[in-house]
Amino acid sequence: MQIFGVDIGGSGIKGAPVDLDRGDLAQERFKVLTPHPATPDKVADGVRQVVENYGWTGPVGLTFPGVVTDGSTIRTAANVDKSWIDTDARALFRDRLGGLPVTVVNDADAAGVAEMHFGAGRDRRGPVILLTFGTGIGSALFIDGTLVPNTELGHLELHGHDAEKRASSKAKEDEDLTWEHWARRVQKYLAHVEMLFSPELFIIGGGVSRKSHKFLPHIQGIKAEIVPAELQNNAGIVGAAMRAGERAQA
Repeated sequence: MQIFGVDIGGSGIKGAPVDLDRGDLAQERFKVLTPHPATPDKVADGVRQVVENYGWTGPVGLTFPGVVTDGSTIRTAANVDKSWIDTDARALFRDRLGGLPVTVVNDADAAGVAEMHFGAGRDRRGPVILLTFGTGIGSALFIDGTLVPNTELGHLELHGHDAEKRASSKAKEDEDLTWEHWARRVQKYLAHVEMLFSPELFIIGGGVSRKSHKFLPHIQGIKAEIVPAELQNNAGIVGAAMRAGERAQA
């Protein structure tokens, strides 16, 4: 079974049909740049461009970089335009995609669902936390495989700042940090999250997951196991498609 997945990020909107039996992309993904300002209308246009690139006419799963309640309403918009807040995202995307069935989910939650089913979290019990490092820091918390949605742990206060302002991969790029220097910031963040939740496993996702060998060896003193996401930066696309597939079969 194939379902289309779209991952909306602070820098790019990427998507592809997903093979839900394999948990992998069925075709090479297509990406457009996230517009600035990232208003609902402009982002919806970008999503339409990605979906139309494949001539897709079935259900579509979409991630959003913020809190999504009741499967549709946007409650936070840290890395996109503030006009997203209180937007009915499902209705917006459904209308822009010509009435296609649409499912909307928090971006890190989608990535976590994919990793827990197909990736590094398979068969893991106890508390597991996936963290995506990109424009911000997304989080997905699982207890014995069950998702606790919309945790948004990237906005925990760390040394007087939003943690993602100090430890996201965007912060690394903006401040031209070495991998070792950035790893020390990530280590402090992980220690803070570990103090609060005592996870048995951290899964590190986002674009930096494919370069985990450059920074994970520099992270010390964390009791939980730390591993890179196996689906890497495709996890959000896969997880969004999984959620849309579940809704289509309900």
